[in-house]
Amino acid sequence: MTLSHSQDAKQKLIIIGNGMVGHHMVEQLIERGATEAYDITVFGEERHIAYDRVHLSEYFSGRDAESLALCASDYYETNGVTLRKQECVTKIDRDAGEVVTEQGRYAYDRLVLATGSYPFVPPIPGNDRAKCLVYRTLDDLDAIREAAEDATTGVVVGGGLLGLEAANALRGLNLDTAVVEFAPRLMPMQVDTEGGELLREKIEDLGVQVLTGRATQEIVDGEASFHRMVFQDEKVLETDLIVFSAGIRPRDELARDCSLEMGERGGVVVDDRCLTSDPSILAIGEVAVWNNSIFGLVGPGYQMAKAAVATLMPGEDALTFSGADMSTKLKLMGVDVGSIGDAHGDRTPGAKMFRYLDQIKQQYRKMVVSSDGKRLVGAMLVGDNSYYDTLMQYYDNGLELPDDPASLILPSSEGAPTLGADALPETATICSCHNVTKADVCASIDAGATDLGAVKGDTKASTGCGGCTALLKSVVDHELEARGVEVDKSICEHFALTRQEIYDIVRVEGIKTFSELIAKHGASQSRGLGCDICKPAVASILASCFNEPITDASHIPLQDTNDTFMANMQKNGTYSVVPRVPGGEISPDKLIVLGQVAEKYKLYTKVTGGQRIDLFGARLEDLPDIWGELIAAGFETGHAYGKSLRTVKSCVGSTWCRYGVQDSVGMAIKLENRYKGLRSPHKIKFGVSGCTRECAEAQSKDVGIIATENGWNLYVCGNGGMRPRHAELLATDMDEDTMIRTIDRFLMYYVRTADRLQRTSVWRENLEGGLDHIRDVVVDDSLGLGEELESQMQTVIDNYECEWANAIKDPEKLKRFRSFVNDARPDPDIIMMSERGQLRPA
Repeated sequence: MTLSHSQDAKQKLIIIGNGMVGHHMVEQLIERGATEAYDITVFGEERHIAYDRVHLSEYFSGRDAESLALCASDYYETNGVTLRKQECVTKIDRDAGEVVTEQGRYAYDRLVLATGSYPFVPPIPGNDRAKCLVYRTLDDLDAIREAAEDATTGVVVGGGLLGLEAANALRGLNLDTAVVEFAPRLMPMQVDTEGGELLREKIEDLGVQVLTGRATQEIVDGEASFHRMVFQDEKVLETDLIVFSAGIRPRDELARDCSLEMGERGGVVVDDRCLTSDPSILAIGEVAVWNNSIFGLVGPGYQMAKAAVATLMPGEDALTFSGADMSTKLKLMGVDVGSIGDAHGDRTPGAKMFRYLDQIKQQYRKMVVSSDGKRLVGAMLVGDNSYYDTLMQYYDNGLELPDDPASLILPSSEGAPTLGADALPETATICSCHNVTKADVCASIDAGATDLGAVKGDTKASTGCGGCTALLKSVVDHELEARGVEVDKSICEHFALTRQEIYDIVRVEGIKTFSELIAKHGASQSRGLGCDICKPAVASILASCFNEPITDASHIPLQDTNDTFMANMQKNGTYSVVPRVPGGEISPDKLIVLGQVAEKYKLYTKVTGGQRIDLFGARLEDLPDIWGELIAAGFETGHAYGKSLRTVKSCVGSTWCRYGVQDSVGMAIKLENRYKGLRSPHKIKFGVSGCTRECAEAQSKDVGIIATENGWNLYVCGNGGMRPRHAELLATDMDEDTMIRTIDRFLMYYVRTADRLQRTSVWRENLEGGLDHIRDVVVDDSLGLGEELESQMQTVIDNYECEWANAIKDPEKLKRFRSFVNDARPDPDIIMMSERGQLRPA
């Protein structure tokens, strides 16, 4: 099959490679409207759509290929781009202007090489033995997982960034793990001798054996294990599987075979416009050599992608690639490592150095400054990256150092200065992944963005690795305030307080009514009845603290319509009835009751995505009778109307599923019954999956639990909806008691500190320190709040009462459920009609 050159106005553009950089180029092309000028085809070798390789190791802790994907499965098709997965380009025919695959030949006018790199496997005799693996793709990780099923020990050859990630993966697969590094220290490109020794200590403290200065001479059959590694000094190490992570090499065979100009050490040579020696062919990412350098980080690859798009879309801008800084901030096996600029000081004549080492806290920091001591030219961090952002700004923007440069790496108790957002120049890079400067942030705000989320949406800052989130928030807040925009202070005109401040006042002073709160702490110029902002917020806070029935006389004026009638009002004026079905488990007799009630009151029935049955079309005056029958049958309110726990979705787990490793249904029921009375800033959803196949979609929930053979992995701060976000792994292999205690703390910390109507996902994005801060507080108890948070949660649990059960036994509360104040007759304006065989109000 041969596809001929286009005869119409559109040129044919082919991109070879569907990795992160190739995908980013497609995104940029779509945003720039390139599909009007080009017929775009993307070739990808893998069976998966482009996925996040930065977080590849999370695949072993429960994330699946879909959750790692960088876009929806129909993204390419929807935007007019052809994606050919699992089709490998084997040749570029420059004379014919075609690429060749096993399926056929495809013509191009412009061609982009985004083939990336491949893992280098040292030519060690015996390295072709079974179970000698690499760590690069999802398929590689599947192979490692399969090999680990028959193994008890594993070795990673290579102690660099990917090597330590691979070691963490083996450790997560319950293998006794060792790292073998040829250099005298781990991560030799990023850290020096002192930093490497400290890093080694921290890695060994995690139970991973570290062997440095070791060269493997051969691999032979083992005696106690599958393999025996023989080193240069004749010492040996036996292991069941070996993962090679000894560096990468550019995937340049296509460029080499078609005689493009190549770099001395491989890779295809490109200019500032990312053009190769053939002006119709471009190259980006790890396959490209610019100024004799290959850039192995995703940030520079993204910058190349943007420059390539500018080359293909002339007239849009003159963006070119002029090199990229390789500074990086990492967390490997939970250990912070940071490297900035000339971290070793070997590229700066006359460089001077400052070092700080704390062997007790296992922290090492090093600054490299110019010969005159005025400029930062490099830095190195091990054990604590909290200094990284400030140091990076001094380096990246050439700012003059303070009189005492050492103060920048000394502990804060020594008076270390911080670099405020106002000190950063307009050219300061805030997000290196997407090359977003302070000027870009300011432009977004000037164009109308009024919060952090809006700026992220406009600029994509902090949507890559996420390492710049704290800095971005600082800049956004400063710039908003500089423009006279008040930043997240008062909840409304009635309270010059944030939601968190109101929560603290209510809890500390034991205030139990809105009237008392506004009398004591309302804004002096506007005390009164409150408004639709502060009343529901205070109602939620009071319920979170004391869990008194929301239908009590003192609380009912604070509720919105749904909470007032404990049902969601539908667009036709009727209400929904949603009984709780914990974990989705329901008995036949209860199913029969739901059917009988629906038939009796002419309700439309719908099985929801949250594994329960909603009954729609209930008249206001019928709600008490409906709930009376449901409660008599053993049902409780499902809180579908409240900012509270909605559902805990589950798969069938080990009880029925042949893949299940834990009882996910039992756990879901236990969790739903525990937290069913919790009121919160926004609705909360849980998911519990019985294995890593993730049938309950736990990673799209505020709290997600995935079973492992050793316990439960806990994910937090995910959600679907308008701003979908995958949950993040908070802790692994937890026993039941520890996990429940951790969830108690997490939920109550969210309730205490989140803003009004703020989902856990947005709360986490705006929380300084992000997931690391959450882990410090709820897992490590860094603030000493653990017992207090648990106690507060227990108070909520102990005071739980079904709100509908409370209401139907109180005649005064039932008076609200009338269509007319002085008439018990139903609303005559509600007319029933049929929809797919069911009656519903028109």
